[in-house]
Amino acid sequence: MSRLREEVRGGGRDFGGAIGYRPEQIFEEVAYLAYHFHWPYTHLMTLDHLERRRWIEEAARIVNRINDAQTNSLE
Repeated sequence: MSRLREEVRGGGRDFGGAIGYRPEQIFEEVAYLAYHFHWPYTHLMTLDHLERRRWIEEAARIVNRINDAQTNSLE
């Protein structure tokens, strides 16, 4: 195993992490959740990627329900 992999990924013992995870995507996810749920930055940054993505899905569902209700009330 390469020394770099050993240092970065814990020698292959642990899977996951933020390797290849674009910083722009983290900012976008954090901004989206902060906007919709008003959670503090420090809380949002403690969420791992999968948990953050799950909350984004929930926020999107809420937004879609609200938009659908508004559209239906205009008809």
